[in-house]
Amino acid sequence: MQMTYLRSSRASRYCASPRPLSCILSNTIRAFAAAASSPPSKAVVYEQHGSPDRVVRVVDLPSVEIKENDVCVRMMASPINPSDINRIEGVYPVRPQVPAVAGYEGVGEVHSVGPAVNRLAVGDWVIPSPPSSGTWQTYMVKEESAWHKICKEVPMEYAATITVNPLTALRMLGDFVKLTSGDSIVQNGATSIVGQCIIQLAKINGVSSINIIRDRPGSEVVKEKIKKLGADLVYTESQLSMKNIKSLLSDIPEPHIGFNCVGGDSASLVLKLLRQGGTMVTYGGMSKKPITMSTSSFIFKDLALRGFWLQKWMTGDGAIACRPMIDYLLSLVRRGELKYEMEAVPFSDFSTALDKAMGKLGSQPKQGNAGLKNRFRTPCHHALIIEQLDLIFAQLDGSDDSDDTCYTITTSTISLYIWYRFYFMILYFVKFYSSFVIPFYLM
Repeated sequence: MQMTYLRSSRASRYCASPRPLSCILSNTIRAFAAAASSPPSKAVVYEQHGSPDRVVRVVDLPSVEIKENDVCVRMMASPINPSDINRIEGVYPVRPQVPAVAGYEGVGEVHSVGPAVNRLAVGDWVIPSPPSSGTWQTYMVKEESAWHKICKEVPMEYAATITVNPLTALRMLGDFVKLTSGDSIVQNGATSIVGQCIIQLAKINGVSSINIIRDRPGSEVVKEKIKKLGADLVYTESQLSMKNIKSLLSDIPEPHIGFNCVGGDSASLVLKLLRQGGTMVTYGGMSKKPITMSTSSFIFKDLALRGFWLQKWMTGDGAIACRPMIDYLLSLVRRGELKYEMEAVPFSDFSTALDKAMGKLGSQPKQGNAGLKNRFRTPCHHALIIEQLDLIFAQLDGSDDSDDTCYTITTSTISLYIWYRFYFMILYFVKFYSSFVIPFYLM
């Protein structure tokens, strides 16, 4: 979709004649004084956990002192992601202490810097890297090391939403199995931002993608949109309910790896399509239903279940390693090789962006980025609210599949369920084939 951006032009002012030293010193002192603290900021805050439409409000925050290593950034855009909503609700594994400013990623322009800052200058575009809480405000002050300078040629909405969903897609494609040209992957939630990015990143590397979407009115239109991104095969869940499911793969090899952000029956379809020794990576659970896996899938297919959470990856070496990856993703955006749908909402329409992100407007709300434009620009899958921007923008045609996950399925829960099934299967066979039962206990 085309977006129109209004950018203020700042004319440089130069004195035509030499200025006296007193004038220069006076101007320098005034500039230093002006940079000593940030401008007052408007922010989306919550003082308790709960439904975002009840607990968040826009408030005026006072100026913040700018210390010698600090950088004050005027935030330009931020998305509304599912994880933003979860943090506000208090159900996300990691959340800031309340009261807190909402939002987790975004893009801004350097407004002023402390005297010891030497890597960034006024006017630079930066993103918090790794992502940082508190992006749903007009001005942020953090140490220079917390900001990553990016190219201004990148569209604002992509810069605001690059560090969560696209980076999740990139890492999952590279961290679990070694994929080479000619291989294939399978995923559900293909209309989410992560799903769209997986399709395009796989295609760039010669990897085919098999994509699963939910049954919905207009599913054929959605399929065509996904195929235009580079998807090889797209099926609805009902189309994959047949017994000989792999006959649908035609000449595409069985996938080495699958990605699940839905759970329930949709996750089972991903598992059925995997090859012998394949791996399914779960990064979301939007259906709120557990993953069910047959015992035969473990015994006879030797499948593996893994999980991925970007924030955990960021706590290690990923905090620094992510920056060249972000630059790579932004280079793909600039070349037109990575794209996803987004919608922009002005910061003044915060409540509208929030309603869209939470699905209150329209019968089939998009999930993605609803951005606030500082205008906070809220891209469909990110939020405005900067982060809800993403929630509203990243979905295709009213999809309710999601990318970055609101509901987590812990590996301990999955393991307990698997062992529970396995335990009773063993009991059944021992009882059936022998005259006694040997009890055992799971440690």
